[in-house]
Amino acid sequence: MNRHELAGIVQDMKPVDWSLYYPQGDSAGFWTRALSSGVLQADISEIRAEAERLDGQPISALTYTLFSIFARTGSRLEYERVYFERRRRLNTYAFLSLLEPDNTGALEKLEDILWVICDEYTWCLPAHLPADHDAAEISRHIDLFSSETGFTLSEVLLLLGDRLPLLLQSRIRHEVERRIFRPFLEQGPYFWETSRHNWAAVCAGSIGAAALLLVKEPAMLTDILLKTESSMSYYLEGFGDDGACLEGLGYWNYGFGYFTYYSDLLRARTGGRLDWFKQEKVSQIARFQQKCFIDESHVANFSDSVPQVRVHMGLSHYLADAYADVLRPPSALRAPFTEDHCSRFAPALRNLIWTRAGRENEAWEAVSYYLPDAAWIVSRHVPAAGSFGFAAKAGHNDEPHNHNDLGHFILSGRGEIYASDLGSGEYTADYFGAGRYSYDCNGSQGHSVPIINGQYQGAGREFSTAVLHASAAAEKDELTLEMAQAYPVSGLQSLVRSLVWHKEELPRLELTDTYRYEGAPASWTERFVTWRRPKLLHPGSVLLPGTAAGHGVGVTYDPEAVRPEITAHVYRDHYGQETLWHSLDFHVLQPGAEGTLTFTFQFL
Repeated sequence: MNRHELAGIVQDMKPVDWSLYYPQGDSAGFWTRALSSGVLQADISEIRAEAERLDGQPISALTYTLFSIFARTGSRLEYERVYFERRRRLNTYAFLSLLEPDNTGALEKLEDILWVICDEYTWCLPAHLPADHDAAEISRHIDLFSSETGFTLSEVLLLLGDRLPLLLQSRIRHEVERRIFRPFLEQGPYFWETSRHNWAAVCAGSIGAAALLLVKEPAMLTDILLKTESSMSYYLEGFGDDGACLEGLGYWNYGFGYFTYYSDLLRARTGGRLDWFKQEKVSQIARFQQKCFIDESHVANFSDSVPQVRVHMGLSHYLADAYADVLRPPSALRAPFTEDHCSRFAPALRNLIWTRAGRENEAWEAVSYYLPDAAWIVSRHVPAAGSFGFAAKAGHNDEPHNHNDLGHFILSGRGEIYASDLGSGEYTADYFGAGRYSYDCNGSQGHSVPIINGQYQGAGREFSTAVLHASAAAEKDELTLEMAQAYPVSGLQSLVRSLVWHKEELPRLELTDTYRYEGAPASWTERFVTWRRPKLLHPGSVLLPGTAAGHGVGVTYDPEAVRPEITAHVYRDHYGQETLWHSLDFHVLQPGAEGTLTFTFQFL
């Protein structure tokens, strides 16, 4: 679309008012009904509980000491804890003010936190600022959280309206224009404008959404939307036709969430003349969530993703209303108000205004998917014995939030993970720097893949796999890969990994690695990763024990071919907590020019 066409649409846009958010009634009526809505009672109770926790607590200062920690040590958590606690305070008192319009104390606390956020030196996180930045650079920099903050303040201004003092209304408009709109138009282009991952959707989507709410001058709004629409196109280019998010379900929630929030406002203001939801690729991306769960709240958490995910019910219900084959998630998976440690306002608001009463299944249905563009296979198996999950991946080692994990797999059963993906570690400067693959959760040393001549998989797009066969069927799922290209090992001519998931009453996974080598490798180790503490039962059998008596996974192998070794390791998870994991290594006793290694993982 060219600027002239977009300018015509902008000129005809619907006005900004409460109907953008409450199409079924006025704003006061919605919040009054919400108080007695059964489907929102848990959210409202959590908001009130959070207000009780915050009452009497001062607003913490974002000091220079906190701001400088990242530059000095690479640690992000100290500054971000205070930054995100401020956003939690804003969310809590904004929602409480809407739910309880006579609560003057909540409104006063909201006014105070709004003013303090307007006072912040920067809305960006220190980790996202350029190295050796100065004050001028900071003033024109836009990151995920500065753009989100601009969107948040714009929504609060619309939702609270004249209940906020005129000075505060004016201050919000001034700060959003100064920190977000003007830099976006005058200081770019920013790297994320052409990114094919969540940054494009979150940054541009937040700016575009804020502009749809605040910008009255048609020419300025046209210029912002022209850039925003371009970034949305780049974002969608990051997906294949299968709709899989290579960054994982958490980043699907994040990036596709903000894509949806923006697209919803754009469609509403243009009366449907601009509608991203009509695109087939968008409908496929909308289905990714239901394809990603493998067992209860556990997901296929490849890349920088956490193993258990709670669902944004507002986003989920909105997409289910938009597309007939998007499933409403089980209600037990609802994300609590306090779960998002970043305290993002946009999803929290939509968990209130978009969640609908209706019929949900108590659990996800049994199903298997092969996602050809992502080269993932994901399976939910639900016999009488319980729910079981399996996932495996191919691809290349230059994916967004990449881990060197080609040929890696996950096994879950009855709510427990047995073959694990460690997921995302603590985000630090080095985590996204030169040392990224020294972290166990990122390098192949922390994944269930072979170690050849002491070498791990290489990082980069040239380190890749070829899918030789893939099928998702009623009785079994299969994935066969050629993995030799994943390793920087001279002499390795072929490494074919076959994964066959037998969907029996108590399912089993058969894994076979067949290799061909010029000469013979000095060493070959088959590594499997688990949070369970393996137990060597007898030669040929290892137990990955479950919590419940009699539950677990038995691993069988050829004791004449390999020797098992169990080692405990520790890594820092995404929240900075030291977490124990175990490697179950099978060392090949006499590696030759050719070899076939077979392991069976049998649920008990």
